[in-house]
Amino acid sequence: MAEQSRGAGSPARYGFTDDRAEENLRAAGWWTDTGPAPEALDVLVALSRSADPDLALRSLDRIRETDEQGWRELDAALRDNRTLRGRLVAVLGTSSALGDFLVGHPGEWQRLAGDKCTEPDCYADTMLDAVRENGTIRTGSAAENALRAAYRGLLLEIAGTDLGHLVEGSLDRPRYAEVAQQLTLLAEAALVTGLEIAQAEHAPGGLGDTRLAVIAMGKCGGRELNYVSDVDVIFVGEGDLQLATRLASTMMRIVGKACFEVDAALRPEGKQGALVRTLDGHTAYYAKWARTWEFQALLKARPVAGDADLGNQYAEMVTSMVWSAAERENFVADVQQMRRRVEGHVPSELAERELKLGRGGLRDVEFAVQLLQLVHGRADPSLRSPSTVEALAALGSGGYVGRSDAAELEMSYEFLRTVEHRLQLRRLRRTHLFPDFNDSGELRVLGRAIGIRPEMGRGEGEILLVEFRRHNQRIRRLHEKLFYRPLLQSVASVSTEDLRLTTKQAAQRLAALGYAAPDGALQHIRALTSGVSRRASIQKALLPVLLDLLADTPDPDGGLLAYRKVSEALEETPWYLRVLRDEGAVVERLASLLGTSKLVPDLLVRAPEVLQLLGDPARLTGRTPAEVAKSLRATVRRQPGLNAAVAAARSLRRHEILRVAAADLLGLLDVREVCEALSSVWVAVLQSALSAAIRKRCAELGGEAAKIAVIGMGRLGGAELGYGSDADVLFVCEPAEGVSDGDAVRYASSVAETVRKMLGAPSADPPLQVDADLRPEGRGGPLVRTLDSYRAYYARWGEVWETQALLRARFVAGDAPLGERFIEMIDPIRYPDGGLDAARAREVRRMKARVDTERMPRGADPTLHTKLGRGGLADVEWTVQLFQLRHAFEVPDLRTTSTPRALAALAEAGLAEPEDTASLTEAWLLATRVRNAAMLVRGKAVDQVPSSGRDLAAVARVLGQSADDDPGEFLDSYRRTTRRAHAVVERLFYEA
Repeated sequence: MAEQSRGAGSPARYGFTDDRAEENLRAAGWWTDTGPAPEALDVLVALSRSADPDLALRSLDRIRETDEQGWRELDAALRDNRTLRGRLVAVLGTSSALGDFLVGHPGEWQRLAGDKCTEPDCYADTMLDAVRENGTIRTGSAAENALRAAYRGLLLEIAGTDLGHLVEGSLDRPRYAEVAQQLTLLAEAALVTGLEIAQAEHAPGGLGDTRLAVIAMGKCGGRELNYVSDVDVIFVGEGDLQLATRLASTMMRIVGKACFEVDAALRPEGKQGALVRTLDGHTAYYAKWARTWEFQALLKARPVAGDADLGNQYAEMVTSMVWSAAERENFVADVQQMRRRVEGHVPSELAERELKLGRGGLRDVEFAVQLLQLVHGRADPSLRSPSTVEALAALGSGGYVGRSDAAELEMSYEFLRTVEHRLQLRRLRRTHLFPDFNDSGELRVLGRAIGIRPEMGRGEGEILLVEFRRHNQRIRRLHEKLFYRPLLQSVASVSTEDLRLTTKQAAQRLAALGYAAPDGALQHIRALTSGVSRRASIQKALLPVLLDLLADTPDPDGGLLAYRKVSEALEETPWYLRVLRDEGAVVERLASLLGTSKLVPDLLVRAPEVLQLLGDPARLTGRTPAEVAKSLRATVRRQPGLNAAVAAARSLRRHEILRVAAADLLGLLDVREVCEALSSVWVAVLQSALSAAIRKRCAELGGEAAKIAVIGMGRLGGAELGYGSDADVLFVCEPAEGVSDGDAVRYASSVAETVRKMLGAPSADPPLQVDADLRPEGRGGPLVRTLDSYRAYYARWGEVWETQALLRARFVAGDAPLGERFIEMIDPIRYPDGGLDAARAREVRRMKARVDTERMPRGADPTLHTKLGRGGLADVEWTVQLFQLRHAFEVPDLRTTSTPRALAALAEAGLAEPEDTASLTEAWLLATRVRNAAMLVRGKAVDQVPSSGRDLAAVARVLGQSADDDPGEFLDSYRRTTRRAHAVVERLFYEA
């Protein structure tokens, strides 16, 4: 029976070993009771030539069962079309995964029927067409499924062209490089399509000024991909990096699910680094921090998708760096050590079978070629191809490698890559492991898939094993010959000066730089650089730069201490040191801030995200106060309760104060912009806290008992807040329908007290004090009054000082119509018809004289007190307010809460000489700037100009004085300016 089964009438004659082979052949119509059907002989012969005839037949039988209607057409094509027969049978006999694809997608076999499959240049168009519906790019799972099907279909075509000659010898046999290039082009098309889908998901209306370029690395960059490879990429972005990052991550997810894994681990800092960074960020990283292996990897960098101009700029940037990498100290030794380290990670039991990483594997070829390229390619551009095969040929042609060595290495490299391709095609899984040497079945199928045929009594598997070992040994021999040649070290060596200071030398250098306590500075340096961690290594590189930068600030010692505190507080923040390392401007600006201000480091440890803005002045100053306030209100509104709302408001205020302070210290905002920004964020915090408190109280009571409005007074009303200013306010309420005045006031008072308590709670941030002392009857009066109560009080009991205080009143939070009615009610009071009479004007002057004598702090220098000093803030503001009280009824432009605008209106109306108002404006702006600067420098509110020491130097620097100027000159200038203003005040205030 056994002999009969293997006779002429047995399927075994055609290489089938499966017991179901005859049944499947009969079902297909290719086998009869007497043996093979005569008209199907060509099909049977083709099956016998495939790598695995049983696998090919089973797949065809599954296709027949799945698509019975289409089977008749396929059967006829297999019998008549040699091209289709060769390609399809070869694919099905090699790849069970592609067989599964054809079973699941009836009719896709027709891709293999033409003289030529899809042209590689059309891959992207084909895939984009597949993911379109009615001219629109699809998204979500529909897009992924369409992309997966299109990708597998094109992969089928490549495999058919690659394998067809094994079954039908008349078909062309493509070279390895052609197949690898087609696989690479297919991968590039998938990346392009994935990016289009990502854009359709996140930016259907367009990217605006956002740009994203995808840089291929590794085998994709070298145009030498496998059938199943991770595709290594790096992303470069410009514009909105958050949008660019979403596009990149979405593209990776889509392509990863549909086609292949996209790996961005070769980016700067690997998986810990930012997925997308700017061209400048890449440049800074590679210039300062990249290790030798990264330049080795960049040799293959090539833009493949996204913004072509940006990609080309990246390629141009890395080119000069890559081809100067060999000048790095210990470059050759580093590359050699890296190869040994990679080889050492291969498990010993798999080392002989590891195609990629083992001894004599693909990495041996690639490392040798890349090392030779990087050493010799500096002067010879012909060696700069990212393709291993092309570079090897160029090395041979250029005489860097013997011709025979280059030819042998190329032959062995292509053999191993072909073996790798066939192994991966089997199940379309990423593998680099040669079959077990004792697995004769797998060796036979793999040998046939490569094209090995039995000879001289030896089977395919036996021949394959011999060939594998021969090529493996050849690669290892040539690798050791080329990779470890002594000439490389001498060619690549570059003399560099190794600067290492002793402790004594370091202390001397720090003292020379201007550090007052060099021993203390050394302690900070040791604390930052001790150990072998990555952070310590980065700090070692950063500190020499920082020490020099801090030496140019008013307080180098304080700046270094602050830097240590910030670094220790943010050591777990993954991007902190990365930003400092990659963005040189950030380091410079951070040093300037830390060496000048005690407020900034305290804020920075609690709002570290602002650090990332320092590298881009446009981002640091780009948001208007209105935009910031809107964002703050929206964020707080989303919080679940009062505590969360107030915490969010505090956090956002902290961020904004730090942003404004940084921009202020760096000279990017003028004093008016600073005051407007600080006032705007204070108002937004008040609005948000009030809304949260009202929501909480309404939830407790089941409804709103009164409308509440907050009226800004003082500097808040004038939008002239400084960093340490309180918020002067009045609370006004209006009963809801059916609610008594008493109940309304009690309700509103509980809300107001909640706001004051929550915002005024102790905090490390600048204080958030809501001060209602300017209300009627001061601290002894009720916290909240109704509108009618305010009207009655001011009509009967209002004093001149209260009228004067109302000059800066404006609605800031709560119910807008109520706030507007309050302002309408007080306008006749603060802008009295006919102006302030002479008696009340004298009362104003008496009050100012009393303030000047009684409120000045004991021991304070009246020439240097920004608030109460001669020519200071109070002098100017009292003068302006007296003119407003007397003339605003007839000069509408005087009806403003802003001191500088009121001064301008005085000059415009002819009520004061322009040179006088200019002197007052200059003094007021200067005093405001100095007051803000002193708060920034000392970290706490202060009204006195520092008279000496580092604080004076720091304030002078903040106001624009250079490091070489004498701070005493700044004091003289301040006194001159305020003295002129005081003379104007004496004349205008007391003679008006």
